[in-house]
Amino acid sequence: MRVVFMGTPEFAVPSLKKLFEEGYEVVAVVTQPDKQKGRGMKVSFSPVKELALQKGVRVLQPEKVKNNYEFLKELKELAPDVIVVVAYGKILPEDVLILPRYGCINVHASLLPKYRGAAPINWAIINGEKETGITTMLMDKGLDTGDMLIRKAIPIEEEDDAETLHDKLANLGAEVLIETLRKLEEGTLIPEKQREEEATYAPIITKEMGHIDWKKPAYKIRNLIRGLKPWPGCYTFYDDKMLKIWKAEVVEYSGLEPSGSVLKSKDELVIKCSENALKVLEIQQEGSRKMSIREYLRGHNIPEGTILK
Repeated sequence: MRVVFMGTPEFAVPSLKKLFEEGYEVVAVVTQPDKQKGRGMKVSFSPVKELALQKGVRVLQPEKVKNNYEFLKELKELAPDVIVVVAYGKILPEDVLILPRYGCINVHASLLPKYRGAAPINWAIINGEKETGITTMLMDKGLDTGDMLIRKAIPIEEEDDAETLHDKLANLGAEVLIETLRKLEEGTLIPEKQREEEATYAPIITKEMGHIDWKKPAYKIRNLIRGLKPWPGCYTFYDDKMLKIWKAEVVEYSGLEPSGSVLKSKDELVIKCSENALKVLEIQQEGSRKMSIREYLRGHNIPEGTILK
């Protein structure tokens, strides 16, 4: 089976690796254009491009895929049986979708039709879901609206955050992709329509979402902390300095102090929420490194009764 693989971030790497391991003929890899990063504006390759170069596979990096006739011509010359799309980052036009014999297969990090869109891993945690998974689907012109092929669920563990869940789903996605391709070749897959009335969306994550509102219940704030790790992270302010909270747990509390009040700050940092309180376990002050709360409190004083912004 001749495969064109389209993907960009680290999430897509296990799927591409699995294609190589299983002996699929990857005739080209399509990824986002190189970016300049850091103070020196050094050119940075996507993780998918790095792997493709290691394997000696042709890499295409079109600035756009819609109304790009040169790119479409290149794809036609490659004559793929299937195009595999894993977190590529652009919506494919119809002339690309209809090109391969088996169509364009997408690996999506949710149990569709829930959490269509850009950030399904983050939102599943933020919303307190107990499970998520991978769905492979036959792509159409909509945003994650195509017919489903295979769905596989995994639990979201209490200590999972977006970083750990990302890695679990990236590996599961690779396994489900291979199963999907095998069944496509065998002709044993029966596409299933998505139920539109069950659809939910996972919009792009923004930095501003990390600003903690202490007037929310402690469990919701903890879910937000887990869901926004490693980026952008959740933060509050003390003495005009940003404090990023990387790990916390909920503790029962029914006092009447204002939300955001520091209840304890000697050996531990406990903050009042609208419902219960949040015990901070890992913190990072602006301009400093991430550290345990005990280590932080040895060098910093946040008086009890302080109300965090």
